[in-house]
Amino acid sequence: MAALVIAEHDHASIKGATLNTVAAAAALGTEVHVLVAGLNAAAAAAAAAQIVGVAKVLHADGASLADGLAENLAAQVLAVAGGYSHLLFPSTAGGKNVAPRVAARLDVAQVSDITRVVSADTFERPIYAGNAVATVQSVDAVKVLTVRSTGFDAAAATGGSAAVETVAAVADAGKSTFVGREVMKSDRPELTAAKIIVSGGRALGSSEKFDEVLTPLADKLGAALGASRAAVDAGYAPNDWQVGQTGKIVAPSLYIAAGISGAIQHLAGMKDSKVIVAINKDPEAPIFQVADYGLEADLFHAVAEFQAML
Repeated sequence: MAALVIAEHDHASIKGATLNTVAAAAALGTEVHVLVAGLNAAAAAAAAAQIVGVAKVLHADGASLADGLAENLAAQVLAVAGGYSHLLFPSTAGGKNVAPRVAARLDVAQVSDITRVVSADTFERPIYAGNAVATVQSVDAVKVLTVRSTGFDAAAATGGSAAVETVAAVADAGKSTFVGREVMKSDRPELTAAKIIVSGGRALGSSEKFDEVLTPLADKLGAALGASRAAVDAGYAPNDWQVGQTGKIVAPSLYIAAGISGAIQHLAGMKDSKVIVAINKDPEAPIFQVADYGLEADLFHAVAEFQAML
């Protein structure tokens, strides 16, 4: 039996979370196949075939798959699921929308957010906002898994030579209709893929201060901007900048937390960062417990001095 990774893509290229999911599938010790489902997505299928560790790419191309509607994508996965012991989805908004539908139709228990493969039927996943790690064993014939991308190093995007096999696209389920999509364009790297992230908390006091203090630093570092839930709730930053248990899970090479106290909810989203720098004037702030470098200082002065040194 083989493992099937359901790829996330933009019809032209493969998204980064898919590479981490392929790495998780490879750790199972089985052959790894990738499903690319979309419309005019031959380029994405070709890109998937180059991922190191992938033995075969299944390419489903049809109008029903053009917009990634969860009902249609779940049906496509089920249409090809018969020969697989494991179905793996990136633990992203898209993956978490489709995986439960597949698990329910297969009448199996989904194992969510895995961070380590112990064996073909045993996995580790964080619980209690990442304060504990549960080891979960599945006895189901088919394992439906979502993979936390920060738990696995990405597979190499080039160097592979998998065969691409065309499979029939499913018909439109007719249960939902695509209305529209608003895509924000930014010169900054995507938050979940950024190597450097500069995040701000409620201590910044306003959206104007957020832009005035953190944006110049992020520009100099070529970093993505993030925010704590408190800052987002206060209106200082948009929702898609939120890092944390109810936001985005990140693991950059460098994470700079300015004015973030470090509530459990936030730590769950960034504590796997390679290097964490915390700036906070409260010496008891929980963020210092996970920081590699902590600066007890007023963030407005500290960030300005830091920026001047760059």
